[in-house]
Order: sequence, then structure tokens, then C-alpha cells
Amino acid sequence: MTPDATYSVRLQPINAELTVTAGTPLRDVLFDQGVEFPCGGNGRCRGCKVRVLSGDVPVNAAQTEHLRPQELAAGWRLACQCKVEDNLAIELRQWDATILANDAVFEFTPSEGLGVAIDVGTTTVVAQLLDLATGQVLGVKTALNPQARHGGDVMSRIQFAVAENGQATLVQAIRHEVGRLIHLLFGTSGADTSRLRRVALVGNTVMHHLFCDIDLEPLSRYPFEPVADGLQTRTGGDLGWDVPADTVVQFLPCLGSFVGSDILAGILATGLHESTVPAGLIDLGTNGEIVLTDGKQMLCASAAAGPAFEGARIAAGMRASTGAIWKVTARDGELHCEVLGNVEPRGVCGSGLVDAIAALLHTGKLKATGRLTDRASSVALAPGVDLTQNDVRQVQLAKGAVAAGLRILMERLGITEDALTTLYLAGAFGNYVDRQSARTIGLLKMPLDRVHPVGNTALLGAKIALFSPEEADGGYRQIRERMAHVSLNEDPRFQDVYVEEMSFAGA
Repeated sequence: MTPDATYSVRLQPINAELTVTAGTPLRDVLFDQGVEFPCGGNGRCRGCKVRVLSGDVPVNAAQTEHLRPQELAAGWRLACQCKVEDNLAIELRQWDATILANDAVFEFTPSEGLGVAIDVGTTTVVAQLLDLATGQVLGVKTALNPQARHGGDVMSRIQFAVAENGQATLVQAIRHEVGRLIHLLFGTSGADTSRLRRVALVGNTVMHHLFCDIDLEPLSRYPFEPVADGLQTRTGGDLGWDVPADTVVQFLPCLGSFVGSDILAGILATGLHESTVPAGLIDLGTNGEIVLTDGKQMLCASAAAGPAFEGARIAAGMRASTGAIWKVTARDGELHCEVLGNVEPRGVCGSGLVDAIAALLHTGKLKATGRLTDRASSVALAPGVDLTQNDVRQVQLAKGAVAAGLRILMERLGITEDALTTLYLAGAFGNYVDRQSARTIGLLKMPLDRVHPVGNTALLGAKIALFSPEEADGGYRQIRERMAHVSLNEDPRFQDVYVEEMSFAGA
């Protein structure tokens, strides 16, 4: 192999052909083609499986450990463990994810110029261009968060930033991507870039720190408390974007520990801070954030649910996109699956997981303890897509953490599920999950008519922030001063409640 040798990499079924320098990690080639690396390329999660149709890709120890012999023999490989050392043809199931935007109408005070609202998610980034005089949405752009090649969840990003000295890489990646989306918004809408006045960003605490280049080290160790989680202000000039240098760029403040400004935005979007009766908000993304109010006090917490509800760390898990089993029902003792895009199933997403657990409980194939009956190690959902005992355990752990967090907050406020007048479910998972299935597995226990999916409240809240009066500093001090963050791990009852809530016994 000469130093400057190149190879051809053909991707099927999208009929793309790439020329790649010899020795290039396959991860770097495939990320831009829609392949994700949930565990950050450590070879643990199997989420980056691809099938080599032709060409030589050696098998290493990680592949042998995490892929079955029959899979290896059929050409399956973990892309994160491979380099391009031959001309290759690879079977790649390209997909277009459904990313939630938000077109809700809201009250605002008109001002001059244009603004951009951005939801910086762990997995995806959504940006909207708005006319500040009319509130009209002039354009929407979405993209995968480029940091995802270094891990699908926030803890993987923290590990890469702190232990692997990768913070500068992550900061540059997200700043460049946001700048690119803003450039595309103006390019496709025909709007005049010189009219841009403000950019409002929201995201979880890790995204807040990475965009603003705040040291993540305090979030890598107990007690996991950030040292600078407030409003952060930059300018377009500071960030080197192709916008007026004096454009005000603000990342809204977080609420405490891992409860970020995306949850603050959710509070603004739902009006939860204005509620005079018990109500709550849950956002189940790559983590689980909960906010409750009794009409006076407000409490928030982050439940260490892990990313199971987004399909990560699940053997056949994937996001809610083409090829994902998103709905499972039980009829006559058998499981029936619905697949996004009406194509052959290639995995299962969070809503499908919750449905599958509920259906297995209904058919008696799963016990409330979380054990599959008949000593089975897995259950087939569809040809090629199995739900394993470990997958059930991952959902059980996630469900237990969220349900326990909700229960602890209610106890602290002195209210019960019956007292909650409204529970908002934010994010993609909340938008798609079947509420009855969530109740069946014990994730939600209040009457279903009080549970309301509200979509991307983070983006709506960012838009509301864009229209704050000019004299407002964007710090939302009244909400932050009224809010108390509860560290669940320090609550003396949390572990006992967590164990109790791990049962799949529904309401």
C-alpha cells in the first residue's frame, strides 16, 4: 500500500461511490451517510453494523466479541472497528429521520430584523429562521449533531472531552454545524443576512457547555454540578460565522446539573411556570428530565435513564426513522409490528420498545419482574429483529429511573398522580409513544386524558426567547430562582423507590 493510495467504497442501496484514502477509518466515511455510532466507536453497542458485499475487511477482537459467528460469516461488520484497506462494496441502509420542528403559534412583541432559533440536541440539531416583525417562519433546517460520531449520549461525549482530551474537537464541530445551518437558512430562503439580529440556542447542559466551550470536567464526577450554567452570550464575530459581526448569539441558561436550557425552553413553551395547579413536564430524550409544580413551588430533576428510549444500547435499537419498528400490538397471542416507511424492518425505536414490552406482558411472554418466560433469551419482533433479555433490562432500568424520579418529586411537593392536572410529554419519544403502553409498563400512572404530547418544546421555547424585549437579559431569573433542582442520587429514598419502580406492574 503506497502512502497516497486510494480505494473505492460503493454504498448500496443508495448507489453512491466514494474515493477514500487508504487507512481511513470507516467511521469517518459513513457518518455523513447516516450511519450513527451510539457508543462513540468503542465497538460495544452494535449500532453501526454494516454488511460488506465485496472487498476485504479484517475481523478484530471487538467484532468477534459483539457479532455472532453467523453474522461475521454473512459479511456483517462493526463500522467503527474498520479501516478502508481495499476496494469495498457495503450494504448501507440509508434513512431520513423524522426530526421534530415546531410551527406552534405564540404571542410575541414585534421587533425589527430577523432571528434564528436553534435546538441543539444530542442527536439532532434543528434551526428555524424567523421574521421578528411578523413571527413568520422563513425557513427550517435540520441535521445530525456531528458530535455523534464520538458517542450517541452525553456521557460518551463527556468521556471523549475529558478523558480523551477531545473538548476542542466537539466545540469546533457543533459551532461549525450551527453556522452552516444558519448559512443554509439564508441561502435557501433568499433572506438578507445583514438583517440578522439575534440567535437563541437551547440544549442540555452538556450541549450548552460544548457550544460555549465551558470545561466539562465538573460534569464527569460527583456531584456532577456545573460551575457556569447560566446565560452565555457571544457574537457572530466571536464565532467566525458568515453573519453580521454584532449579531447577538445567546445560549439560554440551564436549570441545574443535567437539566438544561432545553427544559427551560419547554417550561416557556408550555407555560408551566404560570400554572396555579399541579402540573408537570417530562422530556425523555437521551436522558430523562422532569419538572413538576404544585402551583407554587417548582422542582426539577434529571433521571439517569440512559438512552434506551431512543433505541441506544439495544441490540436492534435505532432512532425513529425509516425501517424502525415504531408500533407493536398483540393480537391472538402474537406480536404485530408497524414499520416507519413501510419497508423491511431493520430495528426498533423507543416507542416500539415500550409497545413491545407492553405486548409481551399482555401475552404472558414477559413477567412483571422483567424476565422472559420459558427461560427464553430473546423474542422475535420481526424477521431479523429480536428483543433480547438484556434489551428488556435496559428498558426496565430506564423506566425505573424516570418513574422513581417522578415519584420522588411528587413526594417532595406533597402531591399524587391523581392531583396532576396535566403532564406534558416533550420530544420525539413523547410524540410517538403510545400512552396506554407507557401506562401498562408502569412508566406513567396518571389518567391518560391528562397526558399530552407537545412535540419539540425546546425549539418553541427558543423562538419565544428570540422575541424577549431587548432590555431583558435572557437570564430568566424569576424561573431559575423559583426552581429547585433535586439531586436524585442524594435523596435517601431514591434507591428504594427505584427498585420498587423497576417492576413492569402497570397502573
